[in-house]
Amino acid sequence: MATSKVTWYVVQVQTGRERAMCELIERVAPQGLVGECFTPRYQTQKKFQGEWQDVEQLLLPGYVIVDTTQPELLMQTLRKIPDFTRLLTMGETFAPLDERDVEWIGTFTQKGRRTISMSMGVMEGDRVVVTEGPLVGREALIKRVNRHRSLAILELQICGRTVTIKVGLGIVGKSGTGKDS
Repeated sequence: MATSKVTWYVVQVQTGRERAMCELIERVAPQGLVGECFTPRYQTQKKFQGEWQDVEQLLLPGYVIVDTTQPELLMQTLRKIPDFTRLLTMGETFAPLDERDVEWIGTFTQKGRRTISMSMGVMEGDRVVVTEGPLVGREALIKRVNRHRSLAILELQICGRTVTIKVGLGIVGKSGTGKDS
């Protein structure tokens, strides 16, 4: 059985309406047009009333990703939706996400659950060592860590632009500080 190449297009939508817009696009689209419509998310932890709880946040607020091989028909479908939607293009051309972008999201998530799991790590001086989760071995992507919000700030090339995104990273301790841990 041959597998078809994944072709993801980015649709800009009103921030806060990403999930509703995916549902609407899937409902309005002709059968077979949309292989998958999703808004990537990441898992982190937030403190509520003194207790840490797992939460999911949007990876790319204001955008949804649509898997289709027919961007012209997708554009026609978006015109039927009364809410703001805009298929991103490069000039006059419908531009799918670059293979590296698809691979990056696909590495950290899976179809049906496009959420990047939280990673855990330790600080070794000024350096982060990720001990579990999807960022293991990918510490070079981390530009900054916000320990209080359990976030790693990454810089990636997406759609030909440098984009700063946040993913969950819990720092569980320090090592190499000269003290016994």
